[in-house]
Amino acid sequence: MKQRRGPSGGSVVLDGSTKAAPEGVRLDTLNPNDVFDVTVRVRRGKSIESKLRTSSRVTREEYVKQFGSSRKDLQAVEEFAHENQLSVVSSDPARHSVVLKGRVRDFEGAFGVNLSHYRDANGVTFRGRSGEIHVPRHLQKIIEGVFGLDNRPAARPMFHVAKNGGRFVAHAASASFTPNTIATIYKFPKSATGKGQCIGIIELGGGYRTTDLKSYFKSLKIPLPSVKAISVDGALNSPSTADSADGEVMLDIEVAGAVAPGASIAVYFAPNTDQGFLDAITTAVHDTANKPSVISISWGSAESQWTDQSRASFNDAFKAASLLGVSICTAAGDSGSDDSVGDGQAHVDFPSSSPFVLACGGTRLSVKGTTITSEVVWHEAADSATGGGVSEFFDLPDYQQKADVPSSVNSGFAGRGVPDVAGDADPASGYKVRVDGQNLVIGGTSAVAPLVAALIARVNQTKAKPLGFINPSLYANPSQCRDITVGNNITTSTNKGYTASVGWDACTGWGVPSGF
Repeated sequence: MKQRRGPSGGSVVLDGSTKAAPEGVRLDTLNPNDVFDVTVRVRRGKSIESKLRTSSRVTREEYVKQFGSSRKDLQAVEEFAHENQLSVVSSDPARHSVVLKGRVRDFEGAFGVNLSHYRDANGVTFRGRSGEIHVPRHLQKIIEGVFGLDNRPAARPMFHVAKNGGRFVAHAASASFTPNTIATIYKFPKSATGKGQCIGIIELGGGYRTTDLKSYFKSLKIPLPSVKAISVDGALNSPSTADSADGEVMLDIEVAGAVAPGASIAVYFAPNTDQGFLDAITTAVHDTANKPSVISISWGSAESQWTDQSRASFNDAFKAASLLGVSICTAAGDSGSDDSVGDGQAHVDFPSSSPFVLACGGTRLSVKGTTITSEVVWHEAADSATGGGVSEFFDLPDYQQKADVPSSVNSGFAGRGVPDVAGDADPASGYKVRVDGQNLVIGGTSAVAPLVAALIARVNQTKAKPLGFINPSLYANPSQCRDITVGNNITTSTNKGYTASVGWDACTGWGVPSGF
């Protein structure tokens, strides 16, 4: 067994870096000469907090000049890397990131960590660590996070495939909808298609096949949207089988493309690690080529399973998005109030618990023709229900002060309430999609994030400037949503959770939007 490394002389603990040991079998076979990349998050050149309290916005180019990491800070990190036999892959002031490449033993020495190989219950092997990361004292205020030393899976996709007797349900065998039909039922603005907008989609696995997209949109009699795959940290568009993360990727693209057919779609593929997830977000937010005005994220996990540095750095990236006028739509979770933790407590999903995203919960929809006859909280089964609740880590934001957000059912903490809005998510009333040559029905809050993102793209087309961070205006004018007042997300494993009510609630937020 290797001895745990401690901090070298002059090193200090990096705030928020404490990480629990991975669950699974420790293999202890990590080759000290294995080479990998790490992303170092560097502080901004100056604070944006005062700007966030105004309606001011900046362009991506202006952001770099005003708030990008300083050349001095980036050089300090680069010099530290060279002193520890680490090479600099890239240095990006807009994304506040320095990417380093090096060997296991050099990263262990540089950051005072002990890395090992692990294998989880699914047979996946990964590099893991526990405890704290250490940095030189003179970099303590410069470095805000170090990502990639540990590459255990960070998130899960929030989609559920409709099944009957263990078999996939085909389109004709269910009370399901095409995404464009959902848009009609929800009375999305008819005068816009999202023309001139770009919808960014974050994916941490899977892929799409152009042949499937052509077939799908032809069946809807909708022109094939422009879809571009963008590689982040070496990840690629890698389709495999219909029961893989391909279901998430195709759901996201097909919902967004069917609801906002005039928009282009940029899909950012990244590894499913905290490093990959963060790098995908910052790449999309600061993408000066595709310039997405709205980003859809259908991956996440319980906020308690993230380190403080992860929550803080993701939230910081979302703050930057708000200043740039980029809306972020996230899936609120698909496992009810438990959020797949299983410790008897209620949990909310992250990144949906960030105060700077528009968190999207789920409903079950019933219609006659295109008229809604019933819409209630999605709660199909113990492990199939909308996420939602109250954060244990993020304070109640100003825009929720008058929304009657309850205190946490766990601790009584007055935290950020999740979600903000909702839409059809129950697989029983799910979305008709095509995945790897199969016509399937898929639900989950994974469908709601791209649905709402496409709605925002439609609205953006009609505005002089993008909606951007819309939470303050939404909470000031909740009549934009149709209230959902029946149902709950209380899972049997916890017996804790939240119930729908008139007004905002921690199951469906303000309800189903028809515009913003």
